[in-house]
Amino acid sequence: MTDASSSNRLVFDSGTLLLDRGTMDQLEAWFGPKVWMWDHRVLKWRCDAIHYGQIRQGLAAFDTGILDEVPKVDSGAPGGLLTFASEPKLPPLRLEQQQAIEAWSQSKRGIIVMPTGTGKTEVALAIIAQSGIPTLVVAPVRDLMYQWHRRILRGLGIDAGILGDQRNTIRPLTVTTYASACIHATELGSQFGLLVFDECHHLTGPIRADAARCSIAPQRLGLTATLNADARELEVLIGPVCYELGLQQVKGSTLADYDVVRIPVALGPSERVRYKEISGQIASYVHERREQDPLFEWKDLCNEAAKGSQASRIMRLYREKESIEDRADEKLEVLEDLFRLHLGEPMIIFTGTNAMARKISLRFLIPCLLSHCGKAERLDYLEGLRDGVYPALVANQVLDEGVDLPEVKIAVVLGGKSSTRQSKQRLGRILRKRGNARAVLYEVVTAETKEVQKSRNRRRNDAYQGTSHRKLRRRPDPS
Repeated sequence: MTDASSSNRLVFDSGTLLLDRGTMDQLEAWFGPKVWMWDHRVLKWRCDAIHYGQIRQGLAAFDTGILDEVPKVDSGAPGGLLTFASEPKLPPLRLEQQQAIEAWSQSKRGIIVMPTGTGKTEVALAIIAQSGIPTLVVAPVRDLMYQWHRRILRGLGIDAGILGDQRNTIRPLTVTTYASACIHATELGSQFGLLVFDECHHLTGPIRADAARCSIAPQRLGLTATLNADARELEVLIGPVCYELGLQQVKGSTLADYDVVRIPVALGPSERVRYKEISGQIASYVHERREQDPLFEWKDLCNEAAKGSQASRIMRLYREKESIEDRADEKLEVLEDLFRLHLGEPMIIFTGTNAMARKISLRFLIPCLLSHCGKAERLDYLEGLRDGVYPALVANQVLDEGVDLPEVKIAVVLGGKSSTRQSKQRLGRILRKRGNARAVLYEVVTAETKEVQKSRNRRRNDAYQGTSHRKLRRRPDPS
């Protein structure tokens, strides 16, 4: 029998795994290529903790003589199972939710793509209850972190730990944010057997990815309504897409039926003159620079602008041009008409900038919800919209994803440059089923600007199929 003091040990170390001895040929034969790297600081082999599942398979398949001393977070060992105070009280699952769980359960790794409002949270709660192992739930922002905490308490009867917002309570079931998860990744990496990444498209990048890369968790679940076409990084960190539900598959059944109405508006006379003047100056500058340097690109302009050169003036002009598109006067006139058309119906207005959100708030005396608003203020606005205290709510990006909203069936998008993902998320805010009520999303776009092309790009995805166009008559200029 080998003496424990001279044995080859596998241990968890600050988000990585350490192995005492072995040759590169041996390690590649047992665990595959490109896993281990020699750390000359400690004279041991080291790899990211995410490889632990692959390493366990190698340990089971070969007589390596390696003692696995990594914590067992997915077994019935002490601390390896969740304790439920009572039977979970989860709603009955619909067919598509059951199919999503079955698809994920085949490998217990992967991404579930389902439209907003189809119950991704219920799917995750059912998986957590089914797995019964220590679980870390990671959400994009604090509001969603607390929302998850409430849903877990209500559905599973567990008072989950909270890591974030100046709170640091780690329990077998814990909720946190992406920012906190990557900051504390080296501490959390050995404590959880299941990772749940809500809105998992936020996980990519060299820093946030540490939340997944530094964990030994063998089970991983990603949830999103809008996945990038290129999801290769997420496939490595979480697993491949194991279930995908298209919006058209549940439109009118699980989700409300809806219409998307595109309303073009025109720049006013003074806006048009200034817009053309600015466009000409920018085009002239770019033309001159490209005569000097044929490879001159937008990123070069940004770099030069940071140095305070002539490019900085051009950049200021570009921002002014964007503000003219974003805050065209006729957008406010159209919004006033839509308020009249849907009098008495709660409405959400999405803008492209904080400045436009504030302008609308002052013009129509409705609450303005921005990222810096406090928790109490946000709750007051959302409850006020639900209870009819406020007829409408205007926001920039705060309500784009995840946050549970009151029953609202009318939304107006006044920022024409939002991405396809952002547009689908905003549409999802009004699609929760309520009887046979039909939802309507109005997209107000400034004609003859870059907003038009952005709008055309959005109409290529399935959510915006069948977009209708409506031209509202412009009021005569009183002057």
